[in-house]
Amino acid sequence: MKLVIDVHYNNNEYAVASGVLFSDWESSSYSSKLSVKINDIEPYQPGSFFKRELPCILALLNEIKEDVEVIVIDGYVTLGEARQDGLGSHLYNNLNTKVPIIGVAKNRFAGTPEQCEVLRGTSKKPLYVTSIGISQSEAKKFIQQMHGEYRVPTLLKLVDSECRNEIA
Repeated sequence: MKLVIDVHYNNNEYAVASGVLFSDWESSSYSSKLSVKINDIEPYQPGSFFKRELPCILALLNEIKEDVEVIVIDGYVTLGEARQDGLGSHLYNNLNTKVPIIGVAKNRFAGTPEQCEVLRGTSKKPLYVTSIGISQSEAKKFIQQMHGEYRVPTLLKLVDSECRNEIA
């Protein structure tokens, strides 16, 4: 199974991590979805976003019983031209480098190389795809293949909505 994860925060009170498990990159449907509320969250620290987000993702992963072959996160795996560790790299290392991570970011991080850009649908604004444990070209291909005619793939939109709805 493949897993798409997103986290949304209710100020500094709590967070909700949501995930959608699916089998085919081209599919608009999923096999299961779940959400976890995390009450004890770290404050946001510029340059150390992973310290806030990683515990939320790990809480969600602890609830998943299926084998996960790849995880897609809303964010960066590596940062900038120097490929500094981003959230995805920290997740990959935390999972003992056994599960490939694909990061899909909607906004450009300073110094992000052009080769990370993926245009989908008729959008002129790219997504930024980074990866670890899987080649960047393969990761970009998978994100390009994901269902949806718009910039953001259907299942990424769905998981974003799931965690936001849990907050509301």
